[in-house]
Amino acid sequence: MRIGELAARTGVSVRALRYYEEQELLAPERSPSGQRHYRDGAVDQVLLIQQLYAAGLSSRAIVELLPCVVDGNATPALVARLEDQRGRIDGQIAALLSIRERLNSVIAGASSNLRTGRPCRGRTTA
Repeated sequence: MRIGELAARTGVSVRALRYYEEQELLAPERSPSGQRHYRDGAVDQVLLIQQLYAAGLSSRAIVELLPCVVDGNATPALVARLEDQRGRIDGQIAALLSIRERLNSVIAGASSNLRTGRPCRGRTTA
């Protein structure tokens, strides 16, 4: 498939796909006229790249990781880095859950005020 189709199928911009190629995250074949052609598996690869970026991994870490996804082999250093990254994500999840609980308390209190007709006495913005 061509770059525009890959972009449409993944929701990733053509510009981002070109960046992935520059970072050696994607390796399209080239036609004699220089057009990029991607294999069908590129859709899954782009979606994985997006997930890894969202998890906070750098391009360099992703480049090292991608071959491991294909053949299942990794170095101890890469596994340690991934475990560190997982720990960071776990910390973010815990923080978000705490924020959600606090927000739930605020919503419950505000809902209670709505039922009694008392106005919420917060700051107003001008």
